Amino acid sequence: MKIGVPKEIKNNENRVGMTPAGVFELAKKNHTVYVQASAGFGSGFFDEDYQEAGAIILKTIEEVYASSDMIVKVKEPIQEEYHLIKPSQVVFTYFHFASSETLTKAMIKSKSVCIAYETVEDADGSLPLLIPMSEVAGRMSIQQGAKYLEKPIKGRGVLLGGVPGVPPGKVLVLGAGIVGIQAAKMAAGLGAHVTIMDINMKQLRYVNDVMPNHVITEFSSEYNIRNRIKESDLIIGGVLIKGAKAPKLITRDMLKDMRPGTVIVDVAVDQGGCFETTRATTHEDPTYIIDDVVHYCVANMPGAVPYTSTVALTNVTLPYVIKLANDGWEKACENSVPLSKGLNIVKGKVVYKEIAETFNL
Repeated sequence: MKIGVPKEIKNNENRVGMTPAGVFELAKKNHTVYVQASAGFGSGFFDEDYQEAGAIILKTIEEVYASSDMIVKVKEPIQEEYHLIKPSQVVFTYFHFASSETLTKAMIKSKSVCIAYETVEDADGSLPLLIPMSEVAGRMSIQQGAKYLEKPIKGRGVLLGGVPGVPPGKVLVLGAGIVGIQAAKMAAGLGAHVTIMDINMKQLRYVNDVMPNHVITEFSSEYNIRNRIKESDLIIGGVLIKGAKAPKLITRDMLKDMRPGTVIVDVAVDQGGCFETTRATTHEDPTYIIDDVVHYCVANMPGAVPYTSTVALTNVTLPYVIKLANDGWEKACENSVPLSKGLNIVKGKVVYKEIAETFNL
């Protein structure tokens, strides 16, 4: 199979769809890998690294799309790429269709085969291709939240870990999944007082078992959230519903109950966000303020640590890329239930229920 790895062109997206190690494995199996010139620069991988691993370097993104049976990316195609995608071409990347009707309709029109990393699902319900980026984003949410709590950036002026004689900051984490657990772990490591909320009692019991004593669990309800936000310095939104829009757990009217300078970080922004006031931002201009509450809603948080993110992502996507390349997408999806669940749009038809329901298709 001919596999293309284009350079990501989304704002400040420095990750790349494949490492030289991934190219090496595919080349070893007699597949042809086209990598766009400088595609890996942002992640610390150079054209020579890819060539040594067996890739063919192409100068332009147009050449990569035109030459390839399958495109392996990190982020969803943006408008400038829509016309480059060919009928029956396999596009394997994060799509998050439920958050963009424009993207959904463009991919229907392209008649391509869209396989989304975020809906590939193992038998236990876990999402193996979402896990590493959720781990990165969960840990980063505290790193960024701690920074934006500083007064020069309009935060409350609170040091999360506190100091002797001054109590630590209070962190509220909504969702006890991968993002929430990693966020809680980082916040606890800094010495903050952490409350993690979820509606899944089994998950809360697990968190209670593995976290230190200054991380407390609480059942998630509107009443409990409204109470907690009044005293929180940093609020992390990490709620995911597979393939569908995230629920709005914090509404516009709740902002007035928060103290001025409170920071809210919406890690669910790719799926529409779990705060009503969320709108996607970029690393270039990451925050905005509504009712004195600092919003950090960067849609590609792991793009800020591209070396770590690219290696972590290729570690989990490569086995699926190899299956798709060896067998072709139809046979690969027939033989792999997890991979078949990654199918979102096939040659003009939406084949993933939550996406169809979101846009009444």
